[in-house]
This record gives sequence, structure tokens and C-alpha cells, in this order.
Amino acid sequence: MNAINPAGLKRRSFIYRELVKLGANFGELNGGAVPLDFGASREAELASAGRLALADLSVMPHAGFKGRGTVEWLAAQGLAIGPDSNKAYAQSGGELAARLAPMEIFLLDSLAGAGLLMQRLNAAWKWAEAAPRPQQGYPLPRQDSHAWFMLTGEFAPEMFSKMCGVDLRRDRFADGSIAQTSVAKMSAIIIRADRKAKDGRAHAAYHVLADIASAEYLWSCLMDAGKEFGIRPVGLTALRDLER
Repeated sequence: MNAINPAGLKRRSFIYRELVKLGANFGELNGGAVPLDFGASREAELASAGRLALADLSVMPHAGFKGRGTVEWLAAQGLAIGPDSNKAYAQSGGELAARLAPMEIFLLDSLAGAGLLMQRLNAAWKWAEAAPRPQQGYPLPRQDSHAWFMLTGEFAPEMFSKMCGVDLRRDRFADGSIAQTSVAKMSAIIIRADRKAKDGRAHAAYHVLADIASAEYLWSCLMDAGKEFGIRPVGLTALRDLER
């Protein structure tokens, strides 16, 4: 991707000005300005991602579906969704289907960021809406309601202990688990979604989803809580490199 000025795009994170101050280099992905790196070498950002790092993925595609018949309809569309709530189910394209409740699914795109699954589901729902159908729930505009951060690194659980009452240690909070809880005194969704490298290593990673209007506050709280562990902001490139 070529570096761009985020102010030149209609879709950008609520905290893009803060990211600019931190030295972010942006690229365009799916019509939005995504921070690719923060000026450090690729090796340095990858090392930070392995220790403790925070990334802003808010402009990456994410969506939701809710209501009676939601899970059954999504399963008929080819999604793999298990029976348990507060569990995130990996999809074949790298997306996550986070089951927040028996009839509510929060979808997160893969780090490829093309949004193909969301586009397909929205098109299928609109087509089905116009025809006689069984109950299938309704879409939720999560792209406009939730900021999306990712915290990675071995010190992430220890850092979370300073601002969240849920025990997120890796031996207590399994990969794919979801906590709907309070982080820095605001409601948030935490999803453990480790990044798995080709050599078999698993790098600890947590999605953090919260009210988009409070994105700047949450980002500052996470960065402040991570200072003692040497937290650094990283871009999409470092997150992708974790899986190589």
C-alpha cells in the first residue's frame, strides 16, 4: 500500500489525529485509512508486537447480526458458529464470528481487511428481506458503533489486570473466549484471538471493542496502563507479520 493522508479519505478512525502525532504511516484499505506502521523498522515493530503493543483497527470491516433466527440464518450462509455464547468462532477466511448472546453475533474481518464476508452477508440479507423467509434477525451497524483495538504481546494479560476485573491470563482465559466487561470504567468486549505463526508459535492477542465515541479515552487508558511494560503503538503490518 502507498502511504496516504488520512484526512483525504471519508473513513478514518476517531483517533487518527492521535495516531498522526505518534508517527503513523497510513495506507488505504477497503476505503479507509489504516495505520500500517509507526516509523520504526519492521523488525522493531514485530518485536514490540511480541512484547506489548496496541493497534487501531477501527476502520477495518466489522458488523453484527441480532435477533431470532440470526444464528440459523448465518449458518445457512456458510458460517461456522458453535452453540456457546461468549465464544468467538474462527471462519475459513480468517474472520471471527463472536457469539455475544444466543441470538447476537459480532463479526470481525480478517487482517486482510477486504470485507468480503460482510459484503456477501449484507447482500444476502437484503435479497432475503424482499422474499418470504423464516426469521433471520437483522443487521447491526457495528462499523459505526464500535472502535476496534488489538492488544498483543506476552504482557497483555498483566497489563489488563490494572484496568479490568476479569482474569485474562492465558491459562484462565482460553483462545476464543469473550469477556463482556468493564475496561477503564467503560463497557467493552474483549476477545482473545491469538495470532498463530507458521512455525507453530502462538502470540497472545486480544481484540478490544468499545463505544466509538470514547475511542480516544480508551486508547489513552490502554497506552497509559502499558507504560511500565514498554507498550508501543504498531500498525497492521506488524500484526500480519506475527503470522509468518
